[in-house]
Amino acid sequence: MANKKCTLEAEEMVKRYEEGMRTVEIAKLANVSVRYVNLVLRKHNVKRRAKGSWKRKYDVNEHYFKTWSNNMAYILGFFAADGCINRDLSSVSFSQKDIEILKQIKIELNSNHPFVQNPKTGVYILNIHSKVMKDDLIKIHGIKPNKSLNLKLPSIPKPFLSHFVRGYFDGDGSIYKKRNCVCIVSGSLEFTEALYNIFVTLDLEPRLKSFSKYHRIYITGYETVTKFAEWIYHVKGLYIPAKHKRFIEKQAFKKF
Repeated sequence: MANKKCTLEAEEMVKRYEEGMRTVEIAKLANVSVRYVNLVLRKHNVKRRAKGSWKRKYDVNEHYFKTWSNNMAYILGFFAADGCINRDLSSVSFSQKDIEILKQIKIELNSNHPFVQNPKTGVYILNIHSKVMKDDLIKIHGIKPNKSLNLKLPSIPKPFLSHFVRGYFDGDGSIYKKRNCVCIVSGSLEFTEALYNIFVTLDLEPRLKSFSKYHRIYITGYETVTKFAEWIYHVKGLYIPAKHKRFIEKQAFKKF
């Protein structure tokens, strides 16, 4: 790299600018000056936005996570599984291979932020630039940067608990129809144990198994898997259709 201090490749700076990130944010992330970022953008013939236009171009309901609803609980659960809070910048992001659910989340958030696709993994990313949203996720719901190992279950009103779990399941859960088994994974033992205790109260007969870097909850058996599906889908709201379909394909489970 031209600048030894720089922690981002030039192509990454260009990509982040085109996603809507400001030059001052890119400079902070890359550990360089704003002048250096501008030089990179000019060198790559990047079409520049008018000063301050990023604020007008990308909208979002910044206060979305302040008010509970079925969809808010789902998105919060989905974010707990597949979201990321940027430690250094005022932004949060959602990641998923299924772009359709990200489109639904984008609509729900009243956002016009663009999608970006990782060319190596095929994963779509929705970056939301909002200090208010970032602060609410941290201060109200306790979801922090680098949450993989320190995630805690937010304080969720009981009517919204199944929607939160459906969101988390859509992000980090699996259904194995042939084995009549549901599996949910997390890197945080505290979060996993909290979910496990909820499933115990629901008589889902869960099993918790810990590995070196992650933890899994298993729910097995036709009756208990059906009970789990009925609980998370009794009022669907947002959900990933392909995952829901696995519960009902070939009528292995009744349709919920």
